[in-house]
Amino acid sequence: MSKLYFSYAAMNAGKSTVLLQASYNYQERGMHTLLFTSSLYAKTEEGRITSRIGINADALLYGESDDLYAWINREHRRKKINCVFVDEAQFLTKDQVWQLARVADRLDLPVLCYGLRTDFRGQLFTGAAELLAIADNLREIRTICHCGRKATMVVRQTADGKTLTTGDQVGIEKSMYVSLCRMHWEEETNRWPVSSTKAAKPAPARATRKKPAAKKKAPVRATPQRRARR
Repeated sequence: MSKLYFSYAAMNAGKSTVLLQASYNYQERGMHTLLFTSSLYAKTEEGRITSRIGINADALLYGESDDLYAWINREHRRKKINCVFVDEAQFLTKDQVWQLARVADRLDLPVLCYGLRTDFRGQLFTGAAELLAIADNLREIRTICHCGRKATMVVRQTADGKTLTTGDQVGIEKSMYVSLCRMHWEEETNRWPVSSTKAAKPAPARATRKKPAAKKKAPVRATPQRRARR
């Protein structure tokens, strides 16, 4: 049975390059692949997946209202498809992720999705969250932070390099993003060091109980016998 795959990474990890290479491997063997990418990145009505190293391929543009199962089923009836590739998969809706799962389960076509896991605020994208929940196979494509550690987070910056911590989740200009490791992401977004207002308040001191004063013993009165002995 075919599977639904999700390969995720931070920005500029080479996700599109891996996708295009995998599609080329199918085509080199005479097989037909179907490529999708988000319409959010499209500069024209014609879709295209482009890698930073210069390779590219035509792709179909999907929007949030598209039924991907119905679309792929139509294309498969017109011409046999051997594999489906989806770039920018973080922009898929929950329903579209399930539509792709049905492509794997009911049309028996492998579906390979590539995209970001989290946004610049450290929050999961809708499409990524659903893929992490139901995909058959998860794979992390690694890139590095400026310190040499594995980069797992992204920050959004202005043209003059100022880091943003608020704003819309989707920002289309890729040059606005920098990939960082978790430690440097936390520093860059001013989450560390923890400010005094955010620091945990110390627990209130427990009130100490005063020991009750010892009772004074009443003086012992001499009995007649004791007096006689004196």
